[in-house]
Amino acid sequence: MIGLHSGTSADAVDVAVADLSLDGPVVVLSPVEHAEHPFPDRLRAVPTGAGDVCALDTGLGRLFGRNAAGYRGERVSSLGQTAHHRVESGTCLGTLQLGEPAWIAEATGLPVVSGFRQRDVAAGGHGAPLASTLDVLWLAELSKTAPAAALNLGGIANVTLVRHGHPPSACDTGPGNALLDAAARRITGTPCDVDGALALRGAVHPGLLDRLLADPHYARPAPKSTGKEHFNAGYLDRATEGLALTPEDLLATLVELTARTAARACADARLVVVSGGGTRNPALMAALRRRLPGSDVRPSDDLGLPAGAKEAHLTALLGFLAWHGLPGNVPAATGARGPRPLGSITPGRAPLRLPEPATTPVTGLRIGGSRACT
Repeated sequence: MIGLHSGTSADAVDVAVADLSLDGPVVVLSPVEHAEHPFPDRLRAVPTGAGDVCALDTGLGRLFGRNAAGYRGERVSSLGQTAHHRVESGTCLGTLQLGEPAWIAEATGLPVVSGFRQRDVAAGGHGAPLASTLDVLWLAELSKTAPAAALNLGGIANVTLVRHGHPPSACDTGPGNALLDAAARRITGTPCDVDGALALRGAVHPGLLDRLLADPHYARPAPKSTGKEHFNAGYLDRATEGLALTPEDLLATLVELTARTAARACADARLVVVSGGGTRNPALMAALRRRLPGSDVRPSDDLGLPAGAKEAHLTALLGFLAWHGLPGNVPAATGARGPRPLGSITPGRAPLRLPEPATTPVTGLRIGGSRACT
């Protein structure tokens, strides 16, 4: 399965090729290869009308198709680029992902599984964080001795907490890199604070941190979701209005915001497995470890999943589950009324032939290992 993921940072298309199989109730996921393909600047523009949305949907679909065509696989799974995630008073009222799958099918000749979030939203969920699907299966064994959490530091940060014998919990904790990147672009003209250099030279501004932490999102109970519709450059402008801040102190404060809000959701975990672009920010990782002194905080690479490609592997997993007729959501994590098969399938060049639906519920995920069946 070729997994395509384009996160809220909109900086690159992550591609991961994974060999997936079923070994009884366990999914075996063997990473094959992965890479990042930078976004062209023209596809980073925020659409302002129906014509712009149409052009962006086509442009992203063609980009995803070109990227996927460079890899060998039997099927493609695409999470799409979230253009809008509508949440009001803690309820998700709709979600829009762009990157028309027909372009991917045309470019690759392969069937494409896409449109995962919408079914969960229709079932009363948030359609996020879908990372919980992988996390709950993956951490099932690891959490038997002590609670474990998976934290993804993308544009928006999300956490899945797994405690043996209890329902899992998951949520979007708030901004991961979204505000950090918005500040870095404004200050340096670059997409991010490379190596956390500015943040490491700064000090936390208590007044700004208090303003940021007063956001109602943090007080809402899980499950909850958010996006760059909320945490964006305009939001940062309003939060910093009237404050005298050095660039270094601004970045240090935003690092503390992400670390504090993410750590709060991981507080019960003895193992915290971190993935996403934020793992490349030493300032952010150091702040997380300070906030979680009793936890073993480590990158997902240590457990076999590349930190920069975990969500692309998640996308491959979601496509695999859909292909086999298995539920792709965790209701306790997204808030949906129950488990649902997620995704729609766009045929490739050959007639579509699906396998018989799997009849054994999936309860775990193992990284690596030999194929049992396909």
